[in-house]
Amino acid sequence: MTRTSLAIAVALAAALVSAETWVVEGRVIGVSDGDTITVLERSNRQHKIRLSGIDAPERGQAFGVRAKESLSRLAFDRQLQAYCHKKDRYGRAICKVMRGGIDVNLEQLRAGMAWHYREYAREQSVEDRLTYAAAETEAREARRGLWKDSAPVPPWEWRKGQR
Repeated sequence: MTRTSLAIAVALAAALVSAETWVVEGRVIGVSDGDTITVLERSNRQHKIRLSGIDAPERGQAFGVRAKESLSRLAFDRQLQAYCHKKDRYGRAICKVMRGGIDVNLEQLRAGMAWHYREYAREQSVEDRLTYAAAETEAREARRGLWKDSAPVPPWEWRKGQR
């Protein structure tokens, strides 16, 4: 493949990705847990949104309540924009959530209230992938949030044990 054809392929892939994304703008009217919110648009349409790139402890899990409280402080009753790229099997939009210039997903990682969800990291931009991984590492090393626990259990492992 020549450099020109590679550049064209990359440009087409980028165009396809951006064509498949959509933006939800509105006020957060609900926080289900540490990585899921409900947004109400001006048109009164509600959207259930799962924060992309992170996985927070479940409600019945250690730090699950604290993760929800953290997300509530960041997002509840606030206006925001959600940049969505797909829907999950439960019908939730998977989105990067921004409040002004603040990446809410990243703030959950920085606070130690979520794991970087590496299983889906390939869906993130390279910049977000690196930033999110670094934020988790920093929170872990500083023993913030769930990293205070001597052996935190990732939510994806905890969910397997609940089945």
